Amino acid sequence: MKKSLFTTTISLLIIFVSLPILSYSQTCNKDDEKVLFQIKKAFGNPYHLASWQKTLDCCQWYNVECDQNTSRIISLTIFQGNISGQIPKQVGDLPFLKTLVLRKLTNLTGEIPIAITKLTHLTMLRLSWTNLSGSVPSFLSQLTNLNFLDLSFNDLTGSIPPELATLKNLNALHLDRNKLTGVIPDSFGTFTGNVPDLYLSHNQLTGTIPKSLGYLNFTTIDFSRNQLTGDISIFFGLNKTIQIADFSRNNFTFDITKMVFPESLTSLDFNHNKVFGSLPTTLTGLSLQYLNVSYNRLCGQIPQGGDLQKFDNTSYFHNRCLCGSPLATCA
Repeated sequence: MKKSLFTTTISLLIIFVSLPILSYSQTCNKDDEKVLFQIKKAFGNPYHLASWQKTLDCCQWYNVECDQNTSRIISLTIFQGNISGQIPKQVGDLPFLKTLVLRKLTNLTGEIPIAITKLTHLTMLRLSWTNLSGSVPSFLSQLTNLNFLDLSFNDLTGSIPPELATLKNLNALHLDRNKLTGVIPDSFGTFTGNVPDLYLSHNQLTGTIPKSLGYLNFTTIDFSRNQLTGDISIFFGLNKTIQIADFSRNNFTFDITKMVFPESLTSLDFNHNKVFGSLPTTLTGLSLQYLNVSYNRLCGQIPQGGDLQKFDNTSYFHNRCLCGSPLATCA
């Protein structure tokens, strides 16, 4: 009798402990599972997607994340795998997707498919370090919930579509390390929601910076290694919020003498340009972590004080007649 009671108690305990596990288990949506198998097939059934098998619930597959309440696929992240081919149009058939990352896939080719515009819930789109080609599609502006867009380190060509400025929730825009040409769109001074960090470096952009960009308060700007000209002082001033500014290796020409830099600035780089004048003393009031003004046409004494002397001579050399510590003493 005691043995039977003990056995019954143990059995009930096992059932009780098992109940929460059963109630929280996920069951992959069959429509999403079907789409994922189509994507796997389009990529040639690569070993990197070996976990995508019928024997395992697709919410448990590598590279995939499901919503805990609905079990719908909300994230597809394929990183650094032996993936070949083009982006399958079937990615647009995952209607609840919020994150799509295809990164460091050097055998990924072709253009960005318009099917991506069906992903109306998408907040992050990261297609970087691939061999994608073609233009930066203007249809990406239809993804109105995007807060992060990264198309860097690809082979994209053509001009920057001005329609991207209509993305009101964008926090960061990465178009760097491509082969983009043309000018920076004037519309980039009309972001009506967030003012995104702009990364446009390592392209073949030309022309002057649109004056409209000076009306906005940017935090991070990287326009380095292009063929841009004109004046960049529009990004600076007492009331600006810029923290990181990289304008190096362009053809900017302006007088820096009377420029006023905001206290927020921590990193300033405009080496290899045609900047002239003398360094303003306002630089001594900044908490600079990085500074490089080398290879310009600066003259006069480097202001003494603040963080300016903590940088070595490589931050200042190859200017017309700049002098003072850490360079040679002024005559």
